[in-house]
This record gives sequence, structure tokens and C-alpha cells, in this order.
Amino acid sequence: MKLLVLSPSLDIRFVTVILLAMGLSTPGKTEITSLDSNNIDEILNNAGVALVNFYADWCRFSQMLHPIFEEASNVVREEFPDTKQVVFARVDCDQHSDIAQRYRITKYPTLKLFRNGMMMKREYRGQRSVVAIADFIRQQQVDPVKEIQSLEEVQTVDRSKRNIIAFFETKDSENFHTYEKVANILRDDCTFHAAFGAVSEPERFSGDNVIYKPIGENSPDMIYLGSLTNFDLTYAWAQDKCVPLVREITFENGEELTEEGIPFLILFHVKEDTDSLEQFQHEVARQLISEKGSINFLHADCDKFRHPLLHIQKTPADCPVIAIDSFRHMYVFPEFRDLS
Repeated sequence: MKLLVLSPSLDIRFVTVILLAMGLSTPGKTEITSLDSNNIDEILNNAGVALVNFYADWCRFSQMLHPIFEEASNVVREEFPDTKQVVFARVDCDQHSDIAQRYRITKYPTLKLFRNGMMMKREYRGQRSVVAIADFIRQQQVDPVKEIQSLEEVQTVDRSKRNIIAFFETKDSENFHTYEKVANILRDDCTFHAAFGAVSEPERFSGDNVIYKPIGENSPDMIYLGSLTNFDLTYAWAQDKCVPLVREITFENGEELTEEGIPFLILFHVKEDTDSLEQFQHEVARQLISEKGSINFLHADCDKFRHPLLHIQKTPADCPVIAIDSFRHMYVFPEFRDLS
């Protein structure tokens, strides 16, 4: 039998992964759920948070991730023993290509986060280590709703962010549970606040109440007029407010937007040229609102995106420029002045 000689300078987590991969360590009970077309909807819909490893057995990086993912599951299970609160699951994309296609998986391994069955747009991009993955799940367990202790706090919310503020009679209500569920899904897009009991009473003249405060000190509040017990209506309203119709594409979020798998309609404009952006936003809302979900409406800084502009024989001096990016070809809109 050959002895395994390890350098004392090796990180203990790296050593653990080596041992796990070689079968020389005995981890605790692994809580990895294998998903297929028969169980995926039921398992994900009943999970508060699910981290799903989309892998292929032939992929070396998938093979390397398996023991790390399993050990991270063990660590998280110790802290969150409720099997429906956090789920670690995996999909063999060769065996279940229909599932891979459904979630637009194009590379392996891909770690996708789900909340109550809904896939989050931002996949896990952190370090592939037990510590990092466990920390990521801990962050997902942080309450996204900030409790308001006095109504004066409402006047001091950060107006450079999108804020949704709710006023409830009690935390133990179906209305608040719906709101909390929406907040968990949209936590990266809006800041959520809530007041309860005596603190919220002056704002509950007609029952529990939810308002949206847009970016900007002078922007008027918008009130939610639907039923708070209806999750679909509440989520649709909040998503409309929290996720702008026209988003900015940057080098930081470009890959993330590409992975959504739908074509781009992009306005390239000089950063200081807000007039063109406002006109573009207006016309997208007027003409193309029905295409939301099948096209990503984006705007980009001409100076930062000089290279993509070169592909369509344009320079920042030509901006504003509108183009469709189908991921195979870019199509230039002839004249910006004809936008309307």
C-alpha cells in the first residue's frame, strides 16, 4: 500500500477535498438530492432555498466539484437541519438533457440558486470551496426584510436604491408571509422594509399596505392595490418595480445577462447623454412592453464598449446607436432619430 505524503503547508480544506475524492475520509451523511423530470418540480417548489449542481460526468471540473459540494451540504445541514429550508441537489445533464435545456445550462458544472421553485438570475460564481459555498448559503438565510422601528425611518431610506415598504398589523399573517416570500426572491433588486403593530398603525387606515419608493428624492410613491394574499400578483407588481425594463449592461453583469438566453436590444450611448437613454426607455415601454421576457432591453456606455461597437463598424463618435445582439449576429438599427 502506498502512503499519501502531504505537505504541511497545504490548506486543510484542500487536503480534505483530496481525501474525500480518494475515498480516504468518511464524511457525514450526504444530503444531495438527484433531480429528474419526475421529482424536480416537487422538490424545488417545496424548498425555501435550493442550490443545484448541473454537471456532466465526463467533465473533469464536475468531478472535482462533487466531493466539495457534498461536504458543503454536510456543513450546511448541521446549521439548517430543516430539509425544506435548504436543499442541495444535482442534475446529471447527460441523462436529463431536457432539464439542462429548460434552465439554459451551457457549461459544466453550473451552480444555480432556486427560491421556492423559482430560479434566480444570478448563479453562484464564488470560489468552489466548502467554506465559500457554505457561506453563500448562510447569506441566503439572512432576513431580507428590515424591520422599521419608527415611521421617521421611512423618510430616511436610501433614495439611491429602490425601496419597498410595507405596513402590517402583525408578522404572523398571510399578508406578511407573502411579502416575505417576494422579498426573498427579489432581495438583490430592491431593499425591503416592514413596520408592524403600533408603529405601522398610522399607515394602515385601510388595512395592510405596501408602497414603492423609486430612485430619486422627488419621485412619487406608488401604492400596491392588489391582494397581499395573492403571491403571483404581489410578485409581478414588485418585480415590475424592482427590475427596470431597461437595464445597464456592464462587464460585471454581461455574462449573467447572456446566460438568461434571450436576445439583447442595446442602446449604446455616451454616459452623459441621458436624453437618448430617456427616449429609448420611453419608446421601449410604449412599443415593446409585450416583448418583456423574450428580449433583454439594455443600455451600454459607448466608451466602455468600444470593442463591440467595432464589430458593427461604429465608434463612440457615432453614438447613440441601437443594435440587436442575437448572440450569432448584431443587427444595427439604421437611424436613432427614427426611433419613435
